[in-house]
Amino acid sequence: MVTRSCTVLIALLASLLVPVTGSAQAAPATFVHPGVVVSRPQLDFTRTKVLAGAQPWKLAYDRMMASKYADLNRTPKPRAVVECGPVSNPNNGCTDEREDALAAYTLSLAWYVTRDARYATKAIQIMDAWSATIRDHTNSNAPLQTAWSASSWPKAAEIMKHVYGTWPNSARFGTMLRNVYLPEIQNGRANTNGNWELSMMEASIGIAVFLEDKAAYDKAIGIFRTRIQAFIYLTTDGALPKTPPGSGIDTRAEIISYWHNQSTFVDGLTQETCRDFAHTAYGLSAASHLAETARIQGQDIWGEIKDRMRHAWGLHTKYQNGEPVPSWLCGGSYSRELGPTPEVSYNALNTRLGIAMANTKLYTESKRPHGTDNLFIAWETLTHAANPS
Repeated sequence: MVTRSCTVLIALLASLLVPVTGSAQAAPATFVHPGVVVSRPQLDFTRTKVLAGAQPWKLAYDRMMASKYADLNRTPKPRAVVECGPVSNPNNGCTDEREDALAAYTLSLAWYVTRDARYATKAIQIMDAWSATIRDHTNSNAPLQTAWSASSWPKAAEIMKHVYGTWPNSARFGTMLRNVYLPEIQNGRANTNGNWELSMMEASIGIAVFLEDKAAYDKAIGIFRTRIQAFIYLTTDGALPKTPPGSGIDTRAEIISYWHNQSTFVDGLTQETCRDFAHTAYGLSAASHLAETARIQGQDIWGEIKDRMRHAWGLHTKYQNGEPVPSWLCGGSYSRELGPTPEVSYNALNTRLGIAMANTKLYTESKRPHGTDNLFIAWETLTHAANPS
């Protein structure tokens, strides 16, 4: 006879044999800090290279320090309510919020390299100003605006709290992230272009690491895993791309319309390729940031997405580098604006995983140092170029 205790034990053992899928058990047992996109070993590598005058890191650093984001006289411009309409119209605090968040991160990097406390003090002043003021984001672009700002805030906060260490209001800043930012982004937006939800998940996982919130971390990973498959096509997906769960996009005609009227699907094509390369690159960059954060936390998301990412970068950098556009792709023309987006992906895929990426290598190295897009991407030649850590 099988006793109740034996039944429970058998069920427990069986559950341990079930493969982990979705978001289950994604969060680390112990969070690593600083651990959002950049780790302490990566920052140490960066600092060593800059102080040695090595290139391209020194030039990247000099460009960063000459930017408006490293200004020690910067005055933060917090608002209680940030209102962002379509294409930031109206723009009531949208640019101020994004740029203050980028400044906090920039100043945190400046402090890490120089150890000049003035940069840390200014970064903390900016974060304190916003955490004492902001209460909400409104209007149609609120989820994306929130995501962009919340992609930069945790990167700065992780360095200030866990390396600099003197920040009396760090708990208040965490409360801001939990109550003002996370609710706006953590559930994603299945019916939007993919860069929105990928940015929302990047921001969500960054907040989750700062807050050490395992449930929020797991939720971000779960949504990301379905969205990345619906954003980058592989021929192994079948004749048609996967669609975001809950989007209501079901038929071939709906899928083609959602993919901006592209009807021929090849490895590496993205849902926004035929919209423009800029929004495509936003999605790829956000995906790389999430995967990098997960790697620092001990989870191999890069192993899950490497084929999609290498094909996506290879396809887009080929045409960005000047390859003639074939007639079957986006009607033969599209906007080529990848911007300062490839470093995190190229470092992960080429430097660490050893994947040869000729097109991506040419684009990445020819455009160095990659600076900032003034939205959520900043100084990634400095932090990730050839960084083995």
